[in-house]
Amino acid sequence: MIKKIILIILIVVIAIFLFFFVGKGKERKDAVFGVTFSIRHSKNLGLDYKKVYLSILDDLKVRNLRIVVPWDEIEEKEGKYSFGILDWEINEAENRGVKVTLAIGMKVPRWPECFIPSFALTKTKEEQQRMILNLIREIVLRYKENKTVSFFQIENEPFFSFGNCPWYDKNFLKNEVKLAKRLDISKRKVIITDSGEWSLWFRAARIGDIVGTSLYRETYMDKIGYYFYSYFPPVFYRRKAQLINLLFRKEVIVSELQAEPWGNSLLYDLPLEKQKELMNKDIFRKNIEFARMTGLKEFYLWGVEWWYKMKEDQKDSSMWNEAKTLWQ
Repeated sequence: MIKKIILIILIVVIAIFLFFFVGKGKERKDAVFGVTFSIRHSKNLGLDYKKVYLSILDDLKVRNLRIVVPWDEIEEKEGKYSFGILDWEINEAENRGVKVTLAIGMKVPRWPECFIPSFALTKTKEEQQRMILNLIREIVLRYKENKTVSFFQIENEPFFSFGNCPWYDKNFLKNEVKLAKRLDISKRKVIITDSGEWSLWFRAARIGDIVGTSLYRETYMDKIGYYFYSYFPPVFYRRKAQLINLLFRKEVIVSELQAEPWGNSLLYDLPLEKQKELMNKDIFRKNIEFARMTGLKEFYLWGVEWWYKMKEDQKDSSMWNEAKTLWQ
């Protein structure tokens, strides 16, 4: 009996390995590329965020954009919401026919992930949750009829405990999504994101209408050092996406495709030469080729603000010009 059990387990393990890791990728020549844009990240890099944003729209000619909406930028004082800057971003995108995804909630892209206003730091979890629901209500109601806003992304990788966040709550995430869908008369699909390498995306698929995943080829981990995901072939992402489509009838997109250095410190503190070593046009090109081979259709590149800084401050336009070929 023990031998039979071991044999069955071995067969299952081999079958799983063959399904996820063996097979050729399928190049997607009609893949669509966009970028993620963060005002906070632009400022931290010492840039004029308006110049960066307009260059993305007019020089790169990006037509798919994920805009990061940190809580503390919209609600600087309790109950007082300021939409002037976000309105400007959306209006400029609308003038150019750009499709926008708004990433909203407590946890959104860019370090430290959770951008909690100072007045909310001392509140209880329950009080913070009420405030977050109010935030989502204000954002959804403001843009519910705006056709430029194509999707809402609720939270960022909410099942992955990365960042300086006070708590994680799957049940609350469901409440956030229910509220957004109830208020949104345009019935936009809601994106829920998850880790690309260390998740099967089932939890995201159960809650969201679209699954967004990250795709990184090299990262830095404490106690491990630089870590290259060379053993994850393109077919690994393709098979997982097929599984999500089969079981949940949900689409999978890459909401975060690596195109910026990830070193042993924040980008702002990373030496310039190390930045260029970790990300350059050759690595960028390989990442794009890898992405196309997954067979997925839509990708949002991570790092456009850094490309701009390299072009303007370091007089190195190699990344910017390489990226430009995706849209021109």
